[in-house]
Amino acid sequence: MSLYLLILAFITSCGNINDTAKTDEMKSEKVLVLSEIEDDFENQTMLIGKFIKEDLQQAPYARWFNDGYTNFNPSEEAMETIKNNISEYEIMAFMGTWCVDSRREVPKLYKILDEAGYDLSKLTFIGVDRNKVTPEKTEADWDLHRVPTLIFMKDGKEVNRFVEYPRASIEEDIANIVSGQEYNNSYIN
Repeated sequence: MSLYLLILAFITSCGNINDTAKTDEMKSEKVLVLSEIEDDFENQTMLIGKFIKEDLQQAPYARWFNDGYTNFNPSEEAMETIKNNISEYEIMAFMGTWCVDSRREVPKLYKILDEAGYDLSKLTFIGVDRNKVTPEKTEADWDLHRVPTLIFMKDGKEVNRFVEYPRASIEEDIANIVSGQEYNNSYIN
C-alpha cells in the first residue's frame, strides 16, 4: 500500500519532472501567448502562457476553479494584513492547470486578491506545461522548479515567493510576505 501511495505521489507531484526537457517544437511567434495544448497524459487541455482569471472560469477549468474560489474563506486577521500591504506589490505567478497543488491554491489566491481589492493589472499569471516551461521561455528568468509559484515583487525586484503549498495557510503565508515578516517558502528550511 505504501509503495502505491509513493508512486501516486510521484505521478501527481507538481515538482520537477525533467529540467532538461526539449520544447523546441512548442516555439511561438507571440510573446506570452495563451495556448491550449492537448495533454495526452490526462486527456485534458492546459493553459500555456499568459492568461487571466476569466480563462480559469471557463470549461474545463471552471469546475475546480469556481468550487475552490467559492468554498474558500480566508482568515479575517490575515486578510486585514494583506489588505493593508498588498497594493505595494506586483505578483508574477506560475501554475499548471494539470497540477493538483495549483488547482488547490490558485482559486484561493484569486479570492484573497479580490477580497483585498488588489489591482489585478499588477498580477501576471503564466501557465506552464508539465516540464514547467512555456514556448516563450518566460519561466527561464525566475528559477522555477515547482508550481504554483507566486513571486512578490517591488520595483521589479523579487522580495519573496510562495512555492507549491503553504507553511501555515496561503493567506497567512501571503500576509507574512507582504507585511515584511520573516517567511521561508515550503522548500527553504
